[in-house]
Amino acid sequence: MKELFGQRLREQCLKHHLTLEQVAEKADLSANYIGMVERGLKEPGLATIVKILNALNISADELLCDLVPSASHVTDDEISKRLEGLTPMQKKVALDLLDTYITNLPYLTKEE
Repeated sequence: MKELFGQRLREQCLKHHLTLEQVAEKADLSANYIGMVERGLKEPGLATIVKILNALNISADELLCDLVPSASHVTDDEISKRLEGLTPMQKKVALDLLDTYITNLPYLTKEE
């Protein structure tokens, strides 16, 4: 999964004609870290993903579509518990990501 995320990040950088140094600067991250993410050596957390999305000015689905694993084992209580400790801004971002995931469920769960 880390490799696919890194590949998509690299593709988006190229698409937007940005070097990893430019993305790193816009995201307030180190170029070394962005390079490690691109190579699949690091897996960024939610806050870092949001910084990268903002730096590239793209929506979450452009990097995360097909990367979010099945959550069949997760209960409503677990979801609520995980949202409890977040700030209002973090909750909004988490809900935006969830909305993107739900919107794409028909494509993600289509059996071939």
